[in-house]
Amino acid sequence: MADRVLETTPEEVPELPELLEKVIIFALEEMKEKMEKGEDVIPFTCLVVKDNLFMESHPGDNPEQCFADARHTVEGARGAEAYAMGYDGYIETDAGVKDALIAEGGLPGEDVGHAIGYLYTVDEDGKLTFADEAAYIGEAPNFMAGLKAAEEYGEDEIDERYVEFEDDGEGLYEVEGEEE
Repeated sequence: MADRVLETTPEEVPELPELLEKVIIFALEEMKEKMEKGEDVIPFTCLVVKDNLFMESHPGDNPEQCFADARHTVEGARGAEAYAMGYDGYIETDAGVKDALIAEGGLPGEDVGHAIGYLYTVDEDGKLTFADEAAYIGEAPNFMAGLKAAEEYGEDEIDERYVEFEDDGEGLYEVEGEEE
């Protein structure tokens, strides 16, 4: 999945808000861990809602479908504070095309999002080598551009699927049998 054009790396890397940087780095680390275990990276989104992190996969037949599904999920996330979308792609550099794990993310109401990535190589034996640090790629579309800030939504506006979850220490799970 790589058919996506992002603005090129600017001369100066912007300072990202802490929450946005955290969710993007989390997405990158999740993908890196999957690849190191030999698992496929399926495009996914991470949404930060009320101190919780919700992940949803976006498999598709083509990159356009994956991005459309992710956009639909994020645009419908009332009360979310930030998001990241992670996928395995590539970056065109002066040294040629390089494989990269890429996470794009944004905040509600912001005009643009940001993309950060880990470059990686795979040798002839299938051994993965990742860059030591994630690198800022550039601006990206922000799927939350049309949303209000999380605190501007009332409890009744926040999607119920983000309310009925608790953290069990191993990730989030749905609370069964509780009704409002």
